[in-house]
Amino acid sequence: MKVTAPADPLIDLVARRAPGYSLPAAFYTSAEVFDLDIKAIFGRHWLFAAAEAELPEPGDYVTVTLGGYSVILVRDDDHHVRAFHNVCRHRGARVLTEDRGSVGNIVCGYHRWTYGMDGALLHAEAQAPGFDPSCFGLRSVHVRALAGLVFICLADEPPADFDEIAPRVEPYLAPHRLATAKVAAQVDLVENANWKLVLENNRECYHCSGHPELSACYFPIYGYTRETVPPTLQPAWDRFVKATENARATYSALRLPYEAIEELDNRATGFRIEREPLDAAGESYTLDGRAACSRLLADFPTPRLGRLAMHTQPNAWFHLLADHAVTFSVIPLAPDRTLVRTTWLVHSDAVEGEDYDVERLTKVWRATNEQDAALVARAHKGIGSPAYVPGPYGPTEYQVEAFVNWYHKRLKVFLAQ
Repeated sequence: MKVTAPADPLIDLVARRAPGYSLPAAFYTSAEVFDLDIKAIFGRHWLFAAAEAELPEPGDYVTVTLGGYSVILVRDDDHHVRAFHNVCRHRGARVLTEDRGSVGNIVCGYHRWTYGMDGALLHAEAQAPGFDPSCFGLRSVHVRALAGLVFICLADEPPADFDEIAPRVEPYLAPHRLATAKVAAQVDLVENANWKLVLENNRECYHCSGHPELSACYFPIYGYTRETVPPTLQPAWDRFVKATENARATYSALRLPYEAIEELDNRATGFRIEREPLDAAGESYTLDGRAACSRLLADFPTPRLGRLAMHTQPNAWFHLLADHAVTFSVIPLAPDRTLVRTTWLVHSDAVEGEDYDVERLTKVWRATNEQDAALVARAHKGIGSPAYVPGPYGPTEYQVEAFVNWYHKRLKVFLAQ
């Protein structure tokens, strides 16, 4: 008698996903799927972890927690950013327990094992004869700094396509000089929703009428075309067309790349980058569109450069302007809780209270993030209902579908191994 092995419920769930539709509820609510996401997505792909500006001096560190993983990012004595698993090589204690700080050496608070900035074990008291400290350095994590943005990968062998992507996007990012910027503000917001809902919400502007502060300076026509833009958005569309023509002339004169590169679901490290105008004064994310910082990030001859927007799968998006930059990272905490960390960067010599006011600098995105948090919490509650069935994506939601396609493909690759 032939015995059939029981089907893996996760493999079955992934196989039943319908293209063109939102995911079944279990993808957002199941603890088993959440654990799979940590292993298959966050444990195997390049993740945005921090801006280099968060580690300005040797010895400065931040810690990042992803599921059971904790990672130390630290600036070494040669000013390079290194990454290590935050696990002592003695008996596994968490080495650094604070979110950020500055150290001379990395010292475990349990038995005082001491590590250098290169992860090497420098001191371990009362060890047996023949103990070889060179065998017990901190375990390293793959790390890449890209024009001031720090990415990590927890996998033993990270996706190799980062080396192909980096030289393509660096010319867009480099003019803003993020590597020498400083942190003006950082806000952590825990959203009561699955991390995928947070990403999906970010990848469309179908809901942007719910963002009055953002809509004051941002063209809410993302995903539309001349033929599909609704009558209510026609004035914004007309302004966008005219602003785009003027902006591209400026970009060309300044040799700033602006054309969209969009490879969202056809590679391991999906990404999109494009430079385009902003509405109102066209300078910054403020209620009147004027610069929030009088000291520009670089020696730009004008603050009217609109925005350079980039997002990367699976956990980040970025807005770079002439006067400041904003980074967003998404860190899953539980099936129904997600940390969104927003960081505002300005020129290192910009003076708070003189060159910028933190309230004005952060107002648009603080309000927008809080509005998004309410929206995704609402979505998560609805998906938890037995009455939920997946619904179709519209044309303006093509980037949402691309994210979900990317996510689905990466799960299939992982489960097939």
